[in-house]
Amino acid sequence: MDMENNRLLMQLDKYRREINREVLNPEIPDLALEDLKPMLGMVASARVQYISELLEIAKLSGDSLPTPEQIRQLKVCRETYDELVAAANALEAVIQRGYLDVKSS
Repeated sequence: MDMENNRLLMQLDKYRREINREVLNPEIPDLALEDLKPMLGMVASARVQYISELLEIAKLSGDSLPTPEQIRQLKVCRETYDELVAAANALEAVIQRGYLDVKSS
């Protein structure tokens, strides 16, 4: 990659940081660990629901395949879990990138 490309990418990164901070920071209050605990608990609850559903289906199915309804319910659990994990990861990314202010501990 040549110097001009590197320069453009550096400027792009700078603008991305500035724009994200300008948009996100005023909308979301300063965060502290205590503010994040309910979100972490929600993700953990979705995880346990998903895994528990799988184990319950396995127990009920024995050597048979799960029913279509069991698969639908497992899918609902997975989608809930996946969506919450994605949102938690997005929040972590904006904190890592400095788009949001955090409270001092």
